Amino acid sequence: MSEQLLNRLPKNLARTGAFTTVTALVGSAAGRSPEKTSWFRNLRKPAFQPPAVVFPVVWTALYADIAVSSAIALDRLQEEGDRADERRLALALLANLAVNAGWSWVFFRSHRLAAAPVIAAALAVSSSDLAMRVGRVDRSAGLALVPYPLWCSFATVLSAAIWRNNR
Repeated sequence: MSEQLLNRLPKNLARTGAFTTVTALVGSAAGRSPEKTSWFRNLRKPAFQPPAVVFPVVWTALYADIAVSSAIALDRLQEEGDRADERRLALALLANLAVNAGWSWVFFRSHRLAAAPVIAAALAVSSSDLAMRVGRVDRSAGLALVPYPLWCSFATVLSAAIWRNNR
């Protein structure tokens, strides 16, 4: 890594870290301790529903991964002077995080079970796009993001099953 890249990394990591932290806070505000609400407890969930403890662990790791991988790619684009691709990547990241936080509001706050799989599917597509964009800039960072669209795809299947079980 060049010295310039190492000098920019903390700035971009602070930015992407702040974006993912805000996403996590906004999303969690919609579904504070969902397992403690009677609405959520009364939903019929599929057998493959993970235990409640899995979700904060997985999402914390994914948010850290998103922040680091995106920061690496943004740094690389800045080093190359590719302002247009840097801007497109930043916008793709922000759009992805907005959809990410929005799912919690649709599912946990609005209780819109039919809409939740649609939002989750959009998030899976957006996460795949983000991983591909990052991967075009830095292969390792892109590969590190692969768990994100995989988890979002699982969330789509899980959301659809919950909707089907509770129509």
